[in-house]
Amino acid sequence: METRAGDPGAFARFDLHRVDSPAFVVDAAKLRANLQVLAGIRDAAGIKVLAALKAFSMWSTAPIIGEYLDGVCTSGLWEARLASEFYDGEIATYCAAYKPDDLPEICRLSDHLIFNSPAQIERARLIIEQARAAGGSFDIGLRINPLHPEGEVPRYDPCAPHSRLGFPIDQLREEHLELVDGIHFHTLCEQDLGPLQRTWDQLFDQLEPHFGRFKWLNFGGGHHITRADYQREELVEFLRDAKDDTGAELYLEPGEAVALDAGILVGTILDSHWNGMPLAITDVSATCHMPDVIEAPYRPAMLHEEERGSIESGGALVRLGGPSCLAGDVIGDYRLPVPCRPGERFAFLDQAHYSMVKTSTFNGVPLPSIWLWDSETDSLECIRRFDYEDFRNRLG
Repeated sequence: METRAGDPGAFARFDLHRVDSPAFVVDAAKLRANLQVLAGIRDAAGIKVLAALKAFSMWSTAPIIGEYLDGVCTSGLWEARLASEFYDGEIATYCAAYKPDDLPEICRLSDHLIFNSPAQIERARLIIEQARAAGGSFDIGLRINPLHPEGEVPRYDPCAPHSRLGFPIDQLREEHLELVDGIHFHTLCEQDLGPLQRTWDQLFDQLEPHFGRFKWLNFGGGHHITRADYQREELVEFLRDAKDDTGAELYLEPGEAVALDAGILVGTILDSHWNGMPLAITDVSATCHMPDVIEAPYRPAMLHEEERGSIESGGALVRLGGPSCLAGDVIGDYRLPVPCRPGERFAFLDQAHYSMVKTSTFNGVPLPSIWLWDSETDSLECIRRFDYEDFRNRLG
């Protein structure tokens, strides 16, 4: 299983016993540093940047995000409501398919309402007209599928064969654009500039006949712009050229890049034993707290993991798993930086994005608490603790 890299940054000096367990801890200073990078790209290229709530929607950090970015992108009614309630700036909403009953409110909340197909735009025409007649001011967008796969994992590639996401570009006709103000495409996942350039090269000739009619083009998310080795200067040049070529306002919608390396997940060893290798059961669950570990799959990096491991643990690989009844609730094999015994604390790196928004209470496993730390001031605040009522109230 591939280990996804993680930069400990200031967490290298964070005392894991300052929070309860399990717990997500987000560093506000690292979040600001990521946002400064994104805002720098935005200003240098003359574009707009929206934060993708689907990846990181810890709304207590909305004031920080609002200082730097132009708004947020949402994935349906509930995220649009959250954006309207807590976030500053524009709201761009895209969903693979909308429920008709949700559309009037989404029209009211959104600046850009992006559809997955021309047919759905046509079915929503009356709702759109009524919303605008009532004073709504919003653009209509169409998500296209460039039919150019660049992803390493088909499950995460919107251009994989038979993908439901986006209208296939080879089917796009002039009549499909009657009500369309802008085009959206999102094809990347944790990738750098090369895949974006190749995707744009694939699209350019097919979209060029329509340049001049689009108010904006949205290049979606998946851009790992805040990663240290991302080609930022080349990205600025690419965006400037695309803006000149199209005459349209350009948008990026980073998700992971907003919170990259800005959060950890703290856990505790509950029990340990031997079954052909050392095993440890923890209060962190892959299936409940880090489902991408199983779905991607990947092995999350551990804070302070060393090549040789703890002397008290004998330096052996220890298989960590969660407390649930799922046999596959296995996080990975680690050379622990602490002894493999009950009560010892550990942390996984780079867990702010996607892990936090994907947690569940399967098997009655408690949700991690949420903490906001500022590594520059060392302030630490518990944002939310979850209890039995949170579990009970989801069920009927």
